[in-house]
Amino acid sequence: MDTTVLRWFQQVADGTSVTDVSALERVSQSGVSRALARLEDEVGTPLLRRSGRSLRMTRAGAAFKHHVDVVLHALDDGLAAVDQVLDPETGTVTLSFQPSLGSWLVPELLATFQVGHPQVRFDLRPLRDEVVGAVRADGDVDLELTTVRPAAGALRWQRLLRQPLHLAVGRDHALAGRRSVAFSEAAALPFVVLPATSELRGRFDDLCAAAGFRPVVAHECGDLPTVRGFVAAGLGVAVVPVAVAGTAVPAEAGVRTVAISDPAATREIGLAWSPQRRLLPAAERFRTHVLDRARG
Repeated sequence: MDTTVLRWFQQVADGTSVTDVSALERVSQSGVSRALARLEDEVGTPLLRRSGRSLRMTRAGAAFKHHVDVVLHALDDGLAAVDQVLDPETGTVTLSFQPSLGSWLVPELLATFQVGHPQVRFDLRPLRDEVVGAVRADGDVDLELTTVRPAAGALRWQRLLRQPLHLAVGRDHALAGRRSVAFSEAAALPFVVLPATSELRGRFDDLCAAAGFRPVVAHECGDLPTVRGFVAAGLGVAVVPVAVAGTAVPAEAGVRTVAISDPAATREIGLAWSPQRRLLPAAERFRTHVLDRARG
């Protein structure tokens, strides 16, 4: 089958009109329509049906489209691989990461890498569900910055650093002047927490269980900046990650962080990748850069 026609089918199936495909590809509308008709003849059944002024997929078209996407994605990967073999200083690295790492670790790693590799681009994928990784052998994500260690054997995971977790309180809170607290001292305090899909929520729940109390959850917020804002407003306290040597976690005005003396009040940050997925040169160079900085 003609891959050009497959791309036209893909575009129309995704909602692009034949008129727009014609303009983009600089082919007559009748030429696009005839090509799609030939494709249907090759497949042996209608793939598209007219609905008003638009074309919609038939059930056969929807089944076929899934495989077309896979084939074209693999073809594009192959073409990109050839380009990168010819010029290893170009290419795109697809990087997923937990949102709590996106304001400090991710930009630091990209900035230091692009000093020596300015032409390499990044496709950044913040995780919606931090407890479910995005790296897979058959996926399109090259590398993942994560605090969730994958199951043994499925993926490779290399620890980069250990990050302390502190208790965030308002600047006028009774604990604001303390250098450290045992987490059990916060048992009766109202907490501001992240959703269950956040890895930090899991660490918080583990800390509470280890300290022997069930927390009073005052508010649940979608991200760390909002959590810190609620703490600054006096709406509760929270468990938050803090800076480690050579890094800077954004602060929030009106928030004080107090070290938690419990040994479990840390999290490990690592880099994950699939040994079954061959990394293209740009991604391999970035992986080496990240691991070298961790060792340095």
